[in-house]
Amino acid sequence: MELIAAAEPATTLGALFISALLAATVLPGGSEAAFAALLLASPQLLWPALAAATLGNTLGGTSTYLLGRLLPRKEVPPRLALVRRYGSLSLLLSWVPLIGDALCAGAGLLRLPWLPCLLWMAIGKGARYAAIAWLLG
Repeated sequence: MELIAAAEPATTLGALFISALLAATVLPGGSEAAFAALLLASPQLLWPALAAATLGNTLGGTSTYLLGRLLPRKEVPPRLALVRRYGSLSLLLSWVPLIGDALCAGAGLLRLPWLPCLLWMAIGKGARYAAIAWLLG
């Protein structure tokens, strides 16, 4: 914690952004611990941390959406029933471990409109970080 507290805010926020971005790609990992550690060490960075984590995580999810769009559109797997039924709204759950990446890729595969997907993805991911901040008090 002392290392985080001693670092420059731009450095810690940049590291959080990268952690959140990578966590939302098909690479394994999570950014919740980095977000929580930053808030515990520097609570005054709440709003910049929330913005950096949400932006990074949303951009990572968008990269997975774009990968889905690159896939040839053949038969859509039945596992994408949630995305097919609820459309871009299903991306509110894009932060959920194990299914979030599939939802983002599925939205791309189904060629759902990009802007609503981005909006719902950002709202869901931002709400998750806001909930963590609230739980930390």
